[in-house]
Order: sequence, then structure tokens, then C-alpha cells
Amino acid sequence: MLEDPTEAAPQLAPDSSWPPGYPQGYAVVDVETTGLARDDRIVSAAVYRLDARGTVEDHWYTLVNPQRDPGPVWIHGLTREVLADAPLFPEIAGALAERLDGRVLVAHNAVFDWSMLAREYARAGSAAPVRQRLCTIALSKELGLPLANHKLESLAAHYGVVQERAHHALDDARVLAEAFRPSLRKAAAAGLRLPLLACQPLTEWSDGPSGGIGRQRSYRPTSWRPSRKRPACPYPNPGRYEPGGTLVQGMRVAFSGDTSVDRELLEDRAVDAGLHVATSVSRLTSLLVTNDPESATSKTVKARSFGTPVIDEAAFMQLLQDVTPAPPTNR
Repeated sequence: MLEDPTEAAPQLAPDSSWPPGYPQGYAVVDVETTGLARDDRIVSAAVYRLDARGTVEDHWYTLVNPQRDPGPVWIHGLTREVLADAPLFPEIAGALAERLDGRVLVAHNAVFDWSMLAREYARAGSAAPVRQRLCTIALSKELGLPLANHKLESLAAHYGVVQERAHHALDDARVLAEAFRPSLRKAAAAGLRLPLLACQPLTEWSDGPSGGIGRQRSYRPTSWRPSRKRPACPYPNPGRYEPGGTLVQGMRVAFSGDTSVDRELLEDRAVDAGLHVATSVSRLTSLLVTNDPESATSKTVKARSFGTPVIDEAAFMQLLQDVTPAPPTNR
């Protein structure tokens, strides 16, 4: 049974109107995976279904046989032996879809959970019935919650939610559902527009020639791929990011410190949006992304000395949704 931390969230009066544009239901999701890259697989999934005002309707959990090395067992605790008799993703896809259908997908770092689900459904030859997602990191930023960082345990501690089994999909989903409810009520009481983002399902998938079962690369504690080279950015640098504005294709973006989304995935998304990922900070850097701007890393120190704008990961993920195309060049 979920706790109800009423002291942390204002209660709407009985005659108060709930914001009319808010969703009619939510699916709070957590997945554990073999790793963080695009060819990694889901090993367990959990869903808490909530109604329009955050009341829990039911919950569901399953293991999933990834048909490959389970990856970071020291994190999720799921060994080959535990997963050997678990269903394959296509066998649970229908049951999971029933719990997602018609609801906003809610997750902590939602782009990751959604991406993993979208790829699994594409591999299975179908699509997840999800049209919108809501990231609780982004919601926490919108609410201005005084969190030390963007980790789930920090959000849970803020609302007095007790984690019992961190990195167990069912308990992480419970914790998130319990923390999302007071956040949802705070947002409703303030008439805040929820940071909803559209979900575009994949229509096809290929793991590529090296993606055969049992042949994927093993999980590494860091996701950097040695000798990987990115193509040169095709757009000229338009200059620095203007706070409050939009990103423009060609901007040079650097990253510093720990991130909630795997660093390589963040960089991939930046490159896909037409940005130049820089490995260092210089006077030409348009923007530095860091969740700890007060740290004394070489990048943050240089950014301060050069007057380079600094934003956190959640804000950067929001900006990636609408990157301005590079202006045409005269030739």
C-alpha cells in the first residue's frame, strides 16, 4: 500500500477544479536493462497504473529473458539463472500494452525508459500504445523542488518515501508512483502546465550484423566506446546559447560530471539534433551541460571564466525537443 505524504503536497479543496487539460490516467514505469546503449535489452519491467489524480489502481511486474548476457548483475541482481525461464519480451508485450494503453507514461528519466520500450516493441514487430510521456526529473524542475541532484533517491527522500529495494523494477516503480502523486498535486494546485512530451513509436528495428543473440558486447561500468569517432557537425557554429532561447543546429555543447541519462546516449541525441559535441570547453563553446555547476571541474571553471552559459541535464533534454534549424548559407 502506498504512503500518502500529504504534508509535502498541498491538498486541493473539494470545490477546487482540477486542471481540465491534465491527463486522465498515468502508467508509472520502471525497467531494468542489460545496459544503457541502444542494443541493450530489458530484463524486468513494472507498471503502477494511476488515475487522473494519482490514486493507484493496480500494479504489475515481470521478469524478461533478454536472450543474452544480463549485464550489470551487481546493480539489478538478475542472473542468467534467474532469467533463464522468464518470458521473452514478445510474450509479455500484450500484457504490458494493456497497462500502458491510453495513459501517459511516467518515469524518472522518461526518455530512457520510453526508448527501451519502443525498441523492444519494434523488435517484436509492434508498437507501444503510448502517445505522451512525463519525466519526473522535468516535473521536479518545473516545481522548483530543492533537490541536491536528479536521482530517484533524492526525490524519494524529499517526500519521505522509503526505498526498500533500489534497482528492483517493482520497488522503483512504487517509489516513483509514491513521489509522483504529491508532485502532481503540487502542480495541479499551482495550475502548472505539465511537461508532457510526445512519444513517437519505432516502426522497424534492426540490431545490425553484430547484434546476434549472444554476440552483443558485454556491459561495462562506463559506456564510453573506445575509438568511436563521430561525424563532423555539418553546420557552422552560430555562437553561444542565449538563456531562455532555443538551441540552434551547429552549437558546440560540452558535458561535465554525472548525468541521469547515460552520457553516450545524451551525446547521440545531441548529434542527432544537429549539435556539435565538444570534449572540452573553450571560448567557442556554446553551452555547458552539468548537474553540478558549483563543482570545480576543469570544464565548469573554464565555463565560468569564459562566461559560457551553463544549464542542467533536465533543461537540456527539454531544449532538445525543439532545436532551431541552422540558417541557410549563401554560396
